[in-house]
Amino acid sequence: MGLIHLELFATLDLVGQAPGGPEEDPAGFRFGGWQAPLIDEAVGAQIQAAYEGTDALLLGRRTYDIFAAYWPHQKGGPDNEIATLFNSIPKYVASRGKPDLPWDGSTQLGPDLADAVRELRERHENIKVVGSLDLVQSLLRERLFDRIDLWLHPIVLGAGKKVFEDGAVPTNVKLLEPPVASSKGAVYLRYGLADGVPATGDMSAPDRGLGSAD
Repeated sequence: MGLIHLELFATLDLVGQAPGGPEEDPAGFRFGGWQAPLIDEAVGAQIQAAYEGTDALLLGRRTYDIFAAYWPHQKGGPDNEIATLFNSIPKYVASRGKPDLPWDGSTQLGPDLADAVRELRERHENIKVVGSLDLVQSLLRERLFDRIDLWLHPIVLGAGKKVFEDGAVPTNVKLLEPPVASSKGAVYLRYGLADGVPATGDMSAPDRGLGSAD
């Protein structure tokens, strides 16, 4: 069975809206493009490495439109490696409407998202979800993911769509490798889905050494 990887970029207050540019989501959000000033070589290299082995993209409608307008025109440019990958692999789009899908290799998913995603896992080994915050909420709700690649950036916006909102359900994850920090303060965290749900406890329990000294 294939794996579903969520590629997420967020501020310290977990806003993930429109990191790449003002045109991504201009409706009422004035911080579009907040990630650009925080990109450095370490971030760029790690993002590129994260796509290695990807054999399908799973995207929300808005992210698909942005990608379809950009990546087919990047052949031979500085982003040629990712452009070549994205242009060659299947693209699956989650949308309730009837979108125009001009990018070669694009397919709209059926109305039952959970069933459609489970079927994709039978066809592909490494499915990457990039951005697509509304889609991410649905995948979190159904626990239809295997890994979260989360970039945390050293800014607080105080407004905007968050990467974990109403779609999230109690879920355990585990850190798969040591964090990576960039020179500009962004931190890359790679988590894998773990069994069970979050446990609770008492921080004043004797074995924790946090109780009264009396």
